[in-house]
Amino acid sequence: MTQFSEDQLQVIKTYPIKDELDSFRASFESACAPINDRSDNVEEFLVSFNGRDIVLNLLGALQLLPASSRLCFGHDVGRLSGNIALLYAGLSSGQIDLRHTADLVRAVVARAEDTQIWTAVYDLITRTKPSPVTPPHSGAPFAVSKQTPWKFSTASAVNSSDLRRDVGPMLRAEMENNITIDQPLLFDAFFGQVSRLTEITAAVFKKCKATEPPLYTDDSGWTEWPGSCEESKVLGWLRCLISQMLTFANESGFRPSKRRRYIATPNKPLLGSVSKRKLDVGLAYDPGNQVEGYDNQDCAWTDILIAGELKSNPQEDTHNSTWFDLLRYVREVFGAQVTRRFVLGFTLCGSIIRLWELDRLGALASRPFDINRDGQKFASMILGFLWMNEEELGFDPTIVEGGKQVEIQRDGQYERLYLQDVIRRQRSVVGRATTCWIGRLIGTKPMQRVVVKDSWEYEERPEEGDLLMNATKSGAENVALWYHHETVYVGGTVDDVYHNVRKGLSTADAASNSSGPGNGRSASGSSMRKRSRSSLQISMPPPKRSCSGSQRLRNRVHRRVIMHGVGKSIDQASTLKTMLTALLGGIKGHESLLNINILHRDISIGNIMLNEAEDDGFLIDLDLAIKANREEVSGAPSKTGTKVFMAIGVLHGDEGHNFMHDLESFFWVLFWIGVHWNGPGQSRGNSKYEAWNYEPTTQLAQIKKGTVVEEDSFSKEVGESFTEYCKPLVPCILELRKVVFPGGKRWLSEHRGLYPRMKAVLEEAREAL
Repeated sequence: MTQFSEDQLQVIKTYPIKDELDSFRASFESACAPINDRSDNVEEFLVSFNGRDIVLNLLGALQLLPASSRLCFGHDVGRLSGNIALLYAGLSSGQIDLRHTADLVRAVVARAEDTQIWTAVYDLITRTKPSPVTPPHSGAPFAVSKQTPWKFSTASAVNSSDLRRDVGPMLRAEMENNITIDQPLLFDAFFGQVSRLTEITAAVFKKCKATEPPLYTDDSGWTEWPGSCEESKVLGWLRCLISQMLTFANESGFRPSKRRRYIATPNKPLLGSVSKRKLDVGLAYDPGNQVEGYDNQDCAWTDILIAGELKSNPQEDTHNSTWFDLLRYVREVFGAQVTRRFVLGFTLCGSIIRLWELDRLGALASRPFDINRDGQKFASMILGFLWMNEEELGFDPTIVEGGKQVEIQRDGQYERLYLQDVIRRQRSVVGRATTCWIGRLIGTKPMQRVVVKDSWEYEERPEEGDLLMNATKSGAENVALWYHHETVYVGGTVDDVYHNVRKGLSTADAASNSSGPGNGRSASGSSMRKRSRSSLQISMPPPKRSCSGSQRLRNRVHRRVIMHGVGKSIDQASTLKTMLTALLGGIKGHESLLNINILHRDISIGNIMLNEAEDDGFLIDLDLAIKANREEVSGAPSKTGTKVFMAIGVLHGDEGHNFMHDLESFFWVLFWIGVHWNGPGQSRGNSKYEAWNYEPTTQLAQIKKGTVVEEDSFSKEVGESFTEYCKPLVPCILELRKVVFPGGKRWLSEHRGLYPRMKAVLEEAREAL
């Protein structure tokens, strides 16, 4: 049993659980009849009555408790909240027996003392934590490059059903330390630039107070504000208020250049999500340029301009569940709108509102204010949303003509490109946000086809364009051909997050103390009933509100690369034979890059391409590539990668990344294709391997090692798991395993001879098809 130190006991005392787990207790009690205190009954319920979701809700609630982010687990393994997240992933994927959680469930249901509950949490983590694995010793050590530490985002999932239970923990990890609230200058920074907004607001707000009966009074605030704060009533009130504000603006001679459509469909999923996603409230494109009347029409995430999250309780303004509901909406907006640089949104909890700005570094939130206490500021916010132009809303002004053209300066001459089709788009909030189009060079006859790639890279990283230019000029084969690269400029300055998107706003400007609803009337006058659809409403551990002046600020820069060599993804190959051709080409390209001292480091299905003639393959995406002899990491604090294809040694985290790891990744690409691919553009859908996206890296290393260690079991697994379409590849993957994992073990030294041996296996398999 865990014994707490004095420091840990002080944390538990200072940050009590109170009633924060009552939602779990209610869910548990409603799901089963009252049980006595015998452990076998709890275990039986968990296993027999689908208790997994209830336990996952409990772990999610525990992870968000203030004490969780302050309690350490062991010495160097990180905060307790991180270990709970790993436990969540293990239970979610079925790798951890649900019955292990019985003691914790019993303690929480019985309302045990806080120390007993935290003891049960620690004991559960200790009991279920995988034993550390020591890689076999080798007398010939790797010659390695130090690698930037991995950090996975929601963009890294492959063949994912995008279910909330799986995306939630990854989104929390993605946003960890990337949310800053109480930024005092955020409102002015984004609304201060809107043309004539002060004048429009003054005119409209004056009419709001002067009309009979008045819409707003200094004594009571918005006169029609629903005191119950019920969702449907607040949505109806917002609709009427926005419509009236537009009417008052029109009467005063102000008309927005484009109408925005008010969206209030919290019970109806929007079109365009991988999994069903709903939006509480927002503003969207209005194709009919109408003021209102479109709620019954279908709306898609591609239409959403402003996203909003509603809660009845003003105290939920500081709940992280409120913030993450908004973040889930914004992730969908970013995924659907390929030219979006940032997204603005708001949370309205009772009558307490915050402005949010979300970008590729994370999220900034303004200080909260009471819309009844500061009605003119609220009116300015709503009117600002309605009058903002597309650049002010976060769209890329360098991509013009409805997102169809871009201009570059190459060799001193301006060239225009027509953007034809989006061929890649990452779905995440924080990250590189890689987007690729097939483009055509306007003015060439016929218009020459190219690939245009935009991404947000850490400014410390080597530029992909420089590496690709070096590869092309050095004659590297089976690699995308460089045409041009540049840093994007917006408003005459480099388009980066910190200076351009965030307009220089610093996290150091944020409040140093927690901000609540303040002394606005809604804090005491609003109903405490919850409007949330979530079963958990947990107070957020204090987020990052300030930065030390000496702390190095992260920043991302918007970069654009243009390449020759339009192809198709390996899973778009027309036959198994041409798919193997793509894989062979990828290995050749990797070796060619290594010959000029470039290490790729991100071998995945999306980065192995087949040319249009389907007679050769090539590699793309040097975002994570480095010079192979580089001695130090890039300086960027983290990077993302495609976890399911990572080599076992890299997953262990105790080895630097070298070319042998990339060659192993080619093996996992073929394995993944075999268990998912049903032919050109066809996937079998969900499989047990989808859980690999959400496994902790050390646990995934164990799973992969167990998969390949024994020839008989591996042969049985691929025989049972490969799709019918890919069954002819079984002999190939069996032979490739012998080469990549001789004797069921991974290579522990560099061996350039692995290149020809892997190519020989693939060539023989291709000829046999």
